[in-house]
Amino acid sequence: MEGVLITGGAGYIGSQAAKELRSLGYQPIVLDNFSTGRLESVQWGPVIEADAGDKKALSEVLTENQVKAVLHFAAFADVGESMREPGKYLQNNYLTTVALLEAMEKTGVRNLVFSSTCATYGVPRSVPVSESHPQRPISPYGQSKLLAEVAVREFGLRGVLNWVVLRYFNAAGLDPERDYSSQNEPDFRIIPRVLQTAAGLRPALDLYGENHETPDGTAVRDFVHVTDLAKAHALSLEYLLGGGESRAFNLGSGHGYSVREVIESARRVTGRQVPYRGLERRLGDPPALVADIGAAESVLGWKSSYRELDEIVETSWRWYAAGMEPQAAALSQAGNG
Repeated sequence: MEGVLITGGAGYIGSQAAKELRSLGYQPIVLDNFSTGRLESVQWGPVIEADAGDKKALSEVLTENQVKAVLHFAAFADVGESMREPGKYLQNNYLTTVALLEAMEKTGVRNLVFSSTCATYGVPRSVPVSESHPQRPISPYGQSKLLAEVAVREFGLRGVLNWVVLRYFNAAGLDPERDYSSQNEPDFRIIPRVLQTAAGLRPALDLYGENHETPDGTAVRDFVHVTDLAKAHALSLEYLLGGGESRAFNLGSGHGYSVREVIESARRVTGRQVPYRGLERRLGDPPALVADIGAAESVLGWKSSYRELDEIVETSWRWYAAGMEPQAAALSQAGNG
C-alpha cells in the first residue's frame, strides 16, 4: 500500500481526500497541527500532529513512511480574515509551502498535488475563467496562494518536483454518506452561513454587497462539491504517478449562482425562511467567478457529480437537520409530558 502524505488532512477537504485515497488502496498519512482541523475527522489512516512548516518533522514523516507523493491542503482560506491579517496568510500559506518543498527535495519525494484557489485570478476579465487567465489576486489570501504556486513551479523547473496545482472555485457541501470526516465545513463560506440562518442558529444572514456588476446585484460563485474535489485529487495523484506533465487545473461546476440564488435554494431545500441584512461589499470580493473546467475533464477524466445547486445545499442541510432531530424529539416529549 503506497503511502501518501496529506498535510491538513484533518480539515474540510483534506479529510475527504483521505477517505477517497483509502478507497483506492492508498495509505493516507495525515499531518495536521489541528489549528482548524478536527481529530475526529481522521478516520482513514495514521495521524501525525505537527506543523506543515516544520521541516524536521516533515523529513522524518516522509522518510519513515516511504511516502510516494504529497497532497498539500494545509492553509488558511478566509479571504476576509486575510484582509485583516495578511502576515498570517503569507506565513502559513506561502512560507509553509516552501518548507514542505524543501523537505520533499531533501527526502527525494517528487510528486505533489497542491490545493490552490480561483482567488489567484483576482477580478476576471470574463467568465468562465480558464487556466491561462492572468493571475492578479486582490486579497492577501489569493496572493499567498499565488506565491506558493510560484514556489511549486520553481522547484519543478529545477527538476526535483512533478506537480499538479488544483485551483478550486467555491468548495461546498458535505459527504452524502454522512461520515464525520467532512462535517467541519467552514462557516465563513456562504452555504453553511445560509443554512445556519435557516436553522435558526443565526438571526440573519449578512449579505455583503447588493450592487455587484451581476444580474441581481449579489456576488456570483461557482460551487464545487467536496466529494468531487476529493476525486480530483485522487485523479491528479494517479496522473502524476503515471508520468503526467506538471500543470494546473480549475475545479468547479462550470456554472455560477448568485448569493440570492443560494438563499432561494436554501428555502426550497429546507422549507424555511432565510432572513438577511444587506451590508457593504467586502474588499477582496470579485463580482463573479465561474470556472472553465474543460482541462480537468479532458486531461484528468474528472467530472463534477453535483452540478445543481439544490443538490449541493441538500448534502449540507442533512447535517443540520440531523442535529435538530434530537432537539425536536425533546421538545415533543416535553409537550406530551
